[in-house]
Amino acid sequence: MPEKIVDVAAAVLQRSDGSFLLAQRPTGKVYAGFWEFPGGKIEHGETPSQALRRELEEELGITALCIYPWLTRVFAYSHATVRLHFQRVVRWRGEPQSRESQAFAWQRSGETNVTPMLPANTFVLKALELPAQYAITNASELGEQRALERLDVALSRGLSMVQVREKQLGQAALEKFAVEVVQRCHEYGARAMINGDVDLAAKVGADGVHLPAAQLIDASVRPPGVRWCGASCHDRREIEQAEAIGVDFIVLGPVKRTASHPRARPLGWPRFRELASGASVPVYALGGMLRGDLEEAWRNSAHGIAMQRGAWLD
Repeated sequence: MPEKIVDVAAAVLQRSDGSFLLAQRPTGKVYAGFWEFPGGKIEHGETPSQALRRELEEELGITALCIYPWLTRVFAYSHATVRLHFQRVVRWRGEPQSRESQAFAWQRSGETNVTPMLPANTFVLKALELPAQYAITNASELGEQRALERLDVALSRGLSMVQVREKQLGQAALEKFAVEVVQRCHEYGARAMINGDVDLAAKVGADGVHLPAAQLIDASVRPPGVRWCGASCHDRREIEQAEAIGVDFIVLGPVKRTASHPRARPLGWPRFRELASGASVPVYALGGMLRGDLEEAWRNSAHGIAMQRGAWLD
């Protein structure tokens, strides 16, 4: 018989400043002393969000007011195989209390200082380093100089991850443009990704590479030596391939009609949610996105939104 999988709801409680709550497993539980995102087993008949609300009431004495579905991850421990339904909780009533004698610690992305982490939870720490908005350059329409000027404005307003994607540029012009983008991003502490070209990413000092769907399907492994790796996906097959090679995030679309791909049939939010809700890595919604779509994206299991034209509007 196939091994039974235990479904677990896990809460990523996030304050407005971005900090998140970790809890230490108390004495008497499996993996006592390990740190994790709080939560517990999903009971028969419960949805993940219902289970999470119950667990947060029982364990922490708080009432979850706003829950966004996020990631689903299967992990095999020696005692059980668990399917973790990670959900972001951004509003709640009450202050967390130690109802099961567990310790708490508010942590920040990239600065976690509690150990050891429960193995099934460690990948979430890297996922939390990703911002809610992912911008894609659009020099093909704006012109290179104007694109750089708009980049400066967006970075000054808090943009923190950018992909250089300029298929119309020759290699020399692309390298020159990429150097400018990377330099500007790093001045603001932002990440710069290069579309499809691992060698160029290394040459210009970019933070990672973004794989187009065709390149993703042909890949047998994640590009070696790359700190951050994203991938463009349009269906479940491509999502599964992206997960198999170990990318850090996925861009899924088009959700709406877009001028970039006018003949592409939009997924729509229901289909987007169906695909994104089972993903084990963060998923960005792409295609006709504007900043005002972020809340809708969160409600439909997205980590955030990816924008080409929308990123550079005033």
